[in-house]
Amino acid sequence: MAGKRARPRPARRAGRALYRTVVVLSAVVVVLYGLYRYLTRPPEVAAGPPIPPAGAVPGGPQALPDAGAPVRRDYTYTFLLAATDQSSGNTDTMMVATYDTVNQTIGMVSLPRDTMIDGVRASDGYRFYKLNSMYAMNGIDALREEAGRILGFPIDFYVKINTRGFVELIDAVDGIDFDVPVYMNYTDPTQDLRIRFDPGMQHLSGTDALKVARCRQNSDGPGAYPHNVYDAYPNADIGRTETQRNLVFAVLKKAISRPQNFPTYISIFTENVETNLTASDLAYFASKAVELDFSSGVSTAVLPGDGLVTYHGWTYCYQLYPDQVLEIVNTQGLNPYTGDITADMLHITQK
Repeated sequence: MAGKRARPRPARRAGRALYRTVVVLSAVVVVLYGLYRYLTRPPEVAAGPPIPPAGAVPGGPQALPDAGAPVRRDYTYTFLLAATDQSSGNTDTMMVATYDTVNQTIGMVSLPRDTMIDGVRASDGYRFYKLNSMYAMNGIDALREEAGRILGFPIDFYVKINTRGFVELIDAVDGIDFDVPVYMNYTDPTQDLRIRFDPGMQHLSGTDALKVARCRQNSDGPGAYPHNVYDAYPNADIGRTETQRNLVFAVLKKAISRPQNFPTYISIFTENVETNLTASDLAYFASKAVELDFSSGVSTAVLPGDGLVTYHGWTYCYQLYPDQVLEIVNTQGLNPYTGDITADMLHITQK
């Protein structure tokens, strides 16, 4: 008669259970790590314009770029940031940023809303002459391409946010502390709009920040509206573009300091933003941005020009100064290439 099988000792049973637990946890870690690596893989960059070799026949077979073709810096990405005007649908705010994730630097430049261009509406050949009309006329891809042509490099990603998303994002971080640069007092009865701020540091809700971003004129001058309107900034709309850039960085800095709110940011982003960034792109840039030092790694500028130009009957066009634009592109962290951008790479409309 066979004897009874001895029961495993409690210590042995515990050891086996621990072993199985370790195996399962190891598998989970491997899967999560693989998912993390997948979601945070570096995005692909936009292809630059082909550079035909000397003597190439226009319209002939596409040739490979020659040795003089610009070379992109590794892990450096370019972005168009835009917001539409509440009343017209034009892009009231336009910025281009270059993010070097290796050296942790961001260069950002504002494109004035009235920047002079020779735009054509594809459907009927109607020609318009201000950059802020490009989105309403031809869409975000056309605006991205035109901004890239002006600056001399392709733009990888676009982010077009509506005003509701801007407000919700700031409210999601419990508002921002911001130094309002000028006195603001504007009332527009046609838009039911009332803006009133004294200059100085103050805490802004999302609604307050939107008003600060929008304000470029005051309406408390002598006379009745609209004859009582005057510029809020000494340098007109150029001053407002600087305020808008500072607002963007104030929001980004606070949002990045609260990574636990990332699911909320994604929800706001999904519902209020038009973009070609994927979920993995967002995860990648979020993982890199936590290392960014906003006090030393960021440079900002506005494209210089003359805002009093009349072009084909369009008044107050902003004609860019090509030499000064080229200097800003090459010295303010915007150039994504290993070598300098040259004057012939810019496409700036001149009267």
